[in-house]
Amino acid sequence: MLFLLSPAKSLDYDSPLPEGLPHTLPAFVPEARQLIEVLREKSPQQIAALMSISDPLAALNVARYAAWRPKFTAANARQAVMAFNGDVYEGLQAQTLSRDDLDWAQQHLAILSGLYGVLRPLDLLQPYRLEMGTRLATPAGANLYQFWGKTIAEHLNQRLAQDITPVVVNLASQEYFKSVDRKVLKARVIECVFEDWRGGQYKIISFYAKRARGLMARYAIERRVTTPHQLEGFDLEGYALHPAGSTPERLVFRRKTD
Repeated sequence: MLFLLSPAKSLDYDSPLPEGLPHTLPAFVPEARQLIEVLREKSPQQIAALMSISDPLAALNVARYAAWRPKFTAANARQAVMAFNGDVYEGLQAQTLSRDDLDWAQQHLAILSGLYGVLRPLDLLQPYRLEMGTRLATPAGANLYQFWGKTIAEHLNQRLAQDITPVVVNLASQEYFKSVDRKVLKARVIECVFEDWRGGQYKIISFYAKRARGLMARYAIERRVTTPHQLEGFDLEGYALHPAGSTPERLVFRRKTD
């Protein structure tokens, strides 16, 4: 079983890392290098327009692309699960996971990335910004979905090859999950949906749903979840399975806080 997460726009390269934390290298460094070379050809103004970001943020990322190197070291990179710092990762709280938990996550967690394709939690990550939905033209096509093509799904198949009944639990956004070619993927896919009570009804609230995806990943890691049935017990921060609204392929969890 593999759990898929989106990356985060916010990055943290300042907080202290756990002592002796191991690291691995990303699987698709040559592909990342190809994308960096394309990005390096663009001016800060072009990056700002391409990514719909401010001029200062565009300048920061142009500097990141210039500094990027195919050799990953402790000086220019840190483990992905420690570097990403958005809502999902606030829920995951990887800094507080035990070494055994991180070892399990390394085998069962995959972070989708516009630049790196797929990352394991302990893969080294150099700072970047490149969302999967960016229409960055390359020799492979007009956007990153065409650039990555079958690559991500084939990689997930390899990671699931030892499973008798392979399952992918999608905790990523649709923007990122679209990079997984479902025609190529040889696994059952389970979606987890998180709804909160707001305005007299249950609905998906982006901030809470993102955090809940991280909470679900942490729940799976700490409990060594290996079957879809085990997901149904998820109960962190007040969420509970809503059986009537769920199907075997779409598990709905609800929380009422008021």
